[in-house]
Amino acid sequence: MCLIAVAWQVHDDYPLIVASNRDEFFARPAAPVDWWPGGRMLAGRDLRAGGTWMGVARNGRFAALTNHRDPSAQRADAPSRGGLVGDFLLDDAAPSSALARIATTSGRYNGFNLLAAQWNSDAAGLWIVSSPGCASPVAIAPGIHGLSNARLDTPWPKVEHAVDATRRAMAESVDLDTLTDRLFGMLDDRRIAVDDRLPDTGIPRDTERALSAAFIRMPGYGTRASTVLVVDRNGSVTFIERRREPDVAVEQRRFVFATQGRDARAIGSLLPI
Repeated sequence: MCLIAVAWQVHDDYPLIVASNRDEFFARPAAPVDWWPGGRMLAGRDLRAGGTWMGVARNGRFAALTNHRDPSAQRADAPSRGGLVGDFLLDDAAPSSALARIATTSGRYNGFNLLAAQWNSDAAGLWIVSSPGCASPVAIAPGIHGLSNARLDTPWPKVEHAVDATRRAMAESVDLDTLTDRLFGMLDDRRIAVDDRLPDTGIPRDTERALSAAFIRMPGYGTRASTVLVVDRNGSVTFIERRREPDVAVEQRRFVFATQGRDARAIGSLLPI
């Protein structure tokens, strides 16, 4: 993912709300969200390296990954970061232990942020593992937070807008459908930040401008999926992905399932829009 807004323990009905965009090269093959073999994890799939960028699991876990933008520190021989999402989602250990294991291996990878949550146990919480610069998982306080290709809550324009838009959507929505529609509207924002608000991450200025929008379209690169995840107080999960491939009609996949430990019941639907 390259933009994530997450509301943790803020809404009266929905303890976890996530809205995110995945930005990637269009030539990199990917499969849409679906249950993975074994039926424990719901996520899209990177068909080149085999990992994913965001997913949920029947054990009441969520994880999503963003890259940390620092061209000077990129290593061509580093392993794919996409496996880290599944490493957390499918680990049966306590969340803190699972994330601590990931943190110990973080130096193998190019820079990343792994956002992770557990919502249905005594160990409920929201954490982040960031590399470089973070040797252990950090607990995130309840609130509305934003993440892009820097550290959590770095005040990039699109991160600040995503947080503000998420707050408004939560305050003004009377039902789940309205909430998800407003969040998708935020993810579709194509406004470019003014130059004096742009970050300086070591890439050309024109590229920095193009990447400042929530929804990105550049030659060969851009937003390929928008996703909204909502978990209610009973542990019912709504996971909606809209594929945004260029020159292809938008396809929506909506999954609803109840997390009740390992015996979670799943209801899935596929809806083109």
